Amino acid sequence: QVQLMESGGGLVQAGESLRLSCSASESIFNFKFVAWYHQTPGKEREFVGRIIASGSTEYADSVAGRFTISRDMAKNAVYLQMNSLKPEDTGAYYCRAARGILTLWGQGTQVTVSS
Repeated sequence: QVQLMESGGGLVQAGESLRLSCSASESIFNFKFVAWYHQTPGKEREFVGRIIASGSTEYADSVAGRFTISRDMAKNAVYLQMNSLKPEDTGAYYCRAARGILTLWGQGTQVTVSS
């Protein structure tokens, strides 16, 4: 069974940076894309950005210019580099992968940004 696991969350102050990792149990060559989502209590998960198989990236307007998605094929990992963090970036971050007709989700990692 394919699994995704996020890591790298933590507590930081506004303006600081964090890098989240999404590690897959199989080659990320198999995925059409890997996306990151952000969720706060009581709200729907919101799209943050994604990297597609070609390596192209897309970002939500709220994070464009601050967040960067990259990948390491050899490590089967996708990263979310978050710079200039704001208190509103606080929440759980999830990675999602599309593999054929399957949608895979990780368990999430918590990011807290203090003002």
